This record gives sequence, structure tokens and C-alpha cells, in this order.
Amino acid sequence: MDTLQVLYLICALAPVILMAALAVAARLNSISTPRLWRLFQWVSIAALVSTGLLLPLVSKGAQWPGVITATALSLIIALLVQLLGTVIGAFSARYLTGEPGQQRYVSALACVLASVHLLLVADHWQLLIAAWASVGIALQQLLCFYSDRPFALLAAHKKRIADRLADVMLIGAAALAWIEVGSGSLSALWLHIAQHGMSLPLQSSAVLLVLAVILRTALLPVHGWLIQVMEAPTPVSALLHAGVVNLGGFVIIRFAPMLEQATTARMLLLAFGLATAVLAGMVMLTRISIKVRLAWSTVAQMGFMLLECALGLYTLAALHLIGHSLYKAHAFLSASTAVRQTRAQVLRGASPPSATSLVLAPVLTIFTVLLVQTLAGQTSWPWWWSLILGLAWAPMLWLPAAQTGWSTRAVQIFFGFLMVTGLTLAATAAHALPFGLEDAPHRELGLIALIGMAALSFFQALLQGRPQLLTHWRRWSYAGFYLDEAYTRLALHIWPTRWMPQATTQIQPKSAT
Repeated sequence: MDTLQVLYLICALAPVILMAALAVAARLNSISTPRLWRLFQWVSIAALVSTGLLLPLVSKGAQWPGVITATALSLIIALLVQLLGTVIGAFSARYLTGEPGQQRYVSALACVLASVHLLLVADHWQLLIAAWASVGIALQQLLCFYSDRPFALLAAHKKRIADRLADVMLIGAAALAWIEVGSGSLSALWLHIAQHGMSLPLQSSAVLLVLAVILRTALLPVHGWLIQVMEAPTPVSALLHAGVVNLGGFVIIRFAPMLEQATTARMLLLAFGLATAVLAGMVMLTRISIKVRLAWSTVAQMGFMLLECALGLYTLAALHLIGHSLYKAHAFLSASTAVRQTRAQVLRGASPPSATSLVLAPVLTIFTVLLVQTLAGQTSWPWWWSLILGLAWAPMLWLPAAQTGWSTRAVQIFFGFLMVTGLTLAATAAHALPFGLEDAPHRELGLIALIGMAALSFFQALLQGRPQLLTHWRRWSYAGFYLDEAYTRLALHIWPTRWMPQATTQIQPKSAT
């Protein structure tokens, strides 16, 4: 091993070692809480710098195949997660002021960050499985920080069941691939697939991998825990929604060489991703609570991101992952501001979109996306994806039905077109970023996705314009189509637990007089 490889290994493992050491130190209770938070900030910054130093080493080709392999995408996500962890740590120090158990909180937070780093650079089945399991175990401590909140305990229990099932699926996938390839190295797996194609054991391994990702990424019907973790501290919600639940998308992108030749696994991912994006998108429109709407939005976005992976649009999925992480971190950490803005909107009075804008908006957004692509002289994705993007961005051109001046409407239309144009240009420019990804669009699956997203767009417009026609559907949508209730009953039947805290006081019987 030459000097460059040694330096590569040090920089790759330094964030893992630093954050793991901090997790152990926090458990010793030998450091005061204020000093512990300051130490967390310094260690987190050191991990951030170490990850940044790894970028030029990757460009020089330094690797350790079969154990640790950092790609451009994994390092970008590692930098993002560590940056979010640093910000969330600073927010948590203020948020938890005066709360007991902060040493336990710091230890669990550091362990989550260390495990995420290890997962992102793992090039072996064993490291991948151990790191992802460690993320879930450490996250349990954060979810149960307030042990007297029953729904937080229930959410943690349901997540524990989903995680253990995902572990079983991953172990099965690893065993099948290991036996077939003769090695647990992921680099060896890609080489074997390139030379020999996908055998039946590898096809089965891909299916098990997809099922594990579905369980870990909180797709329907195992999404309930992601909604109920609103009982956890706000910075924990930000960490979960912005940095942890997205890992499923990264794993699928990492296994793109396998997924591209596994038709059954790809169709399974498409079915769950599309169903989750459509149904969760409908539920989100019926919710009032800001944090609950954000949670349902995350479920829908996870479905949409895995849909992109199933369609072979890995660059867009990576861009989606990064953008969603930044947006959700900001949204949760500024939730109080969102509440004030919502109250102000209620006081001003909300007006539903006009029927004309509901009809014309998708046509205009689709036309804008296609026009920008044509003028840019670059086709970064298939035509059917341009239609899907146009449908998804149509609400930006919805205009309120309430009478307003033409100048106000002109400003709204201008900024709507500006946002659609800007998003299209950003998505196009993202294909020039050095992610090191090669897209493999699948036309037939893309048409299925287009039909599903068109149905979602239609129901959204109908729900806004003619809600009386969907009264029964709206009731089911508000209840989340009762999917979580069924999963909760099944989970408690399979693995019973006491999730309601015991009463601390008892009613004393009256004494006889």
C-alpha cells in the first residue's frame, strides 16, 4: 500500500473514527454538557474538513477496493450530511437547554453521523449491513429521547421492526450475491455482472435489496413511523427527514449496475415508488398541521426519488436527494416561522385556485420545460420525463379564484414561469456535475410513471377545484387510506410491546369514616 492509499484510507475513515470516539466520550459522563456541545462542534468540523480533503484523492484514483471506496457522489453526500449534522448539533444545544439526558443525545447523534459516513464509503456487504443497522440502532435513542411520549415510543417500535426485517433482507441479498460471485466485495460484484450478466441468484438478490430499501425508506405501507416521529425533538426530525431516510436512494444508486439488469426488482421499485408518491401526495393536501404535512411530504418525495431510480434516472435522483435534504433541514429547523406564516395566511383568507388556472397550468409548465430543453440545446432526459416534471410543477402557476388586480396576477404568473424555468435549467445543469453516474432510462416503465403522475395531477386539480365531488375520497385520504392502522396492528401482533408509559401516580381509595 503506497503513501497515497494510506492517506486515502486515513481521510476516508477519519470522520467515522472521530464521531465514534465522541459517541463513546459522551457516554462516560465525565464532560460537562456545555463543554460536550463545544467538543461536538469542533469534532464535527474536523470530520467535515477530513471529508473535503478526500475529494482530490478520489480524483487521483486512490482507492481500497473491496473495503472502502469513495465516489464523487458519496463524498458530496457525506459533506452534506456532516454539514447538516454540524448545524443540527448547534441547533440542538439551544433547543435542549435545561433538558436532562443531553449526554445520551450527543452520543446517539455522533453515532448516527459515524454510521452514515461508514455506509457511504463501504465497498463490502458486511460493512454496508453493519453501518445501516448501526444507523437505525443509534436513531432509536434519539426517537425515544422523550420516553414519556407514547407515540414516539410506538413510532420507534414500528421502525425497529421495519429495520430488523430490512436487515434480514440485506443479509439474504448479500448471501446470494456472495455465493454467486465468491466475494463480499461490491467492486467484485460490479465486475462479475459486467462479465457474466445477472444469474437467477443475483436477480433474487436484487429483489431482496429493493425490499430492504423500501422498508428503510418508509414507503407505503410501512410509512407510519416516519409520520409519528413528530413527537421526537425537532432537530431529530430534521436529521431523520434530511439525512437518514434518504440513504435508501443512495444505496439504490450505488447498486445501479445490478438494478439495470434486474427487471423484476426494477418493476417492484417502480410499483412501490409510484404508489407512495401518488397516495402520499394526496394525503399531504388534506393535512393541516405543518410538521405532519412536512412528514407526508417526505414520504411522497421518497417515493418520487425511488421512482426516478427505477426509471434509470440516477442523476436526477441524486439531485433530488441533495435538494430534498437541504429543503427539509431548513423546513424543520424553521418550523416555528412556517407556523407564523400559515397563521398570517389564514387571517388574510385563503382562496382556492381558479378553474382556468387548474386547466392551463399543466399545459403551460410542460410547454416551458420542453422549450427550455430545446433552447438549451441539450436533452438531459427523455420526453416523458419532461411531461412528468411539467405536471409536478403545475401548482406554481395556479392563480387564486378571488378577484385581484391584473398587475398582481401578472406578477404571480411571471414568478411562476421564472421558477419553472429556473428549476428546469438547474436540473439540466446538474447533469454536468461530476457525480460519475450513467443514466439508463427505461421507456416502458417511464410511460407507466407518466400515467400515474397524470392521475395524481388530475386528482389534485379536482380536489382544489371541485372538492365536493371527492368527499368520500378526501375522508380516506385524510386517514392515510388506513394503511398505517393495519401495519400498526400487525406490528403489535407480531412483536408486542408496552408503548404507553405507566402512570406515575395512583388514585388512593377513600378512607372509611
